[in-house]
Amino acid sequence: MDQKEFTRRRKQLMHMMGQDAIAILPTSPERLRNRDIDYPFRPDSDFFYLTGFPEPEAVAVLAPGRPHGEFLLFCRDRDPEKEIWNGRREGPEGAVEHYGADDAFPIGDIDDILPGLLENRERVFYTMGVAPEFDQRIIGWVSGLRRQSRAGKHAPDEFVSLEHFVHDMRLYKSRAEIKVMRQAANIAARAHKRAMQVCAAGMREYELEAEFLHAFRKAGGEPAYPSIVGGGGNACILHYTENNAVLNSGELVLIDAGVEHECYASDITRCFPVGGRFSKAQRAIYELVLEAQLAAIDEVYPGNTWEAPHLAAVKTITRGLVKLGLLKGRVPALIKEQAYSKFYMHRTGHWLGMDVHDVGDYKVGDEWRVLEPGMVLTVEPGIYISAGSRGVARKWWNIGVRIEDDVLVTRDGHDVLSKNVPKDVDEIEALMAH
Repeated sequence: MDQKEFTRRRKQLMHMMGQDAIAILPTSPERLRNRDIDYPFRPDSDFFYLTGFPEPEAVAVLAPGRPHGEFLLFCRDRDPEKEIWNGRREGPEGAVEHYGADDAFPIGDIDDILPGLLENRERVFYTMGVAPEFDQRIIGWVSGLRRQSRAGKHAPDEFVSLEHFVHDMRLYKSRAEIKVMRQAANIAARAHKRAMQVCAAGMREYELEAEFLHAFRKAGGEPAYPSIVGGGGNACILHYTENNAVLNSGELVLIDAGVEHECYASDITRCFPVGGRFSKAQRAIYELVLEAQLAAIDEVYPGNTWEAPHLAAVKTITRGLVKLGLLKGRVPALIKEQAYSKFYMHRTGHWLGMDVHDVGDYKVGDEWRVLEPGMVLTVEPGIYISAGSRGVARKWWNIGVRIEDDVLVTRDGHDVLSKNVPKDVDEIEALMAH
């Protein structure tokens, strides 16, 4: 993404902060996987949103109105010996040259420099509770300034949660962000189609997962979350990730998999028959979920509420379950008592962006948030009928179906970013036949 995008975001945030404030934002630490092996590093989303800087051990500082530059970055210094072992570093010079910092310093100098930056600022924009050790350092710096009040030094009087402002900014995607998210959806779409084409009885779930890993890495991305590949009864486990069972002919397989591309996630779920043909019962449940999803997507447009797609899905699913004999009673009463939750126990979507379950409030005060252009959400109703479900005929057992797409709110409606993955029954069966 062009550095101008990150510059624009910083300027927008500093405009909201005011001239007498300072923002401090550390990135994520490196995390141990086992013994002396770390997990692959991934920067903190808020930090990356404002800087684009990809390295660990870094702290961003925004100081509106500072004569020597408003954007400062503390980062690891260059170290030829360590770079031989662990890879290249930008160093303070690279932070200025490649990432737009007005000033950059070695991370080891932060205790000497940051207290001076805090002096005479009225408010500190910082999110407490995310990095407890760094919380204590900031408190120490502020306390040190207060102890020097007789020497004429003035410490900030107020702490403001930085995430409140940044998360609201992240909720509205720019053109550049939408472009990257569309690319992420297309990368994942190709993998979902490939999985449909290669699926065969006798494979293990992880063999289908491998198709996604191959497609994601080939495109320079990685899984946005652990892929879910659940065949048969495993499809009824919402966050199933073992992915090691054999896929049997006659079963459905549910795949929930998305790529993280340039730190933006896609999140797509499709469900299809291992043998290439839906049974009558499987088709009935699948088409009900698809009907509910289409009804929910129709409710995604500016001015409608966040809750509207969920209510449309619930109404469609409840009505359909009554028609199939899986629920008994009047639809309005069944909805009121949430009888559908025996088979549909989750919400219909979530915000999507840099995090797969992205930031942003779902309510403003006591009211559901109104959808606006630039917001991106998932729409993902489902029905799950585990084996042995009381009062449910055996023909429905082990049918788990979820259909999920990534949907952008546009000026005049919506755009399904993940529309390149088939979800009509006839389309799926035709693709699997080739």
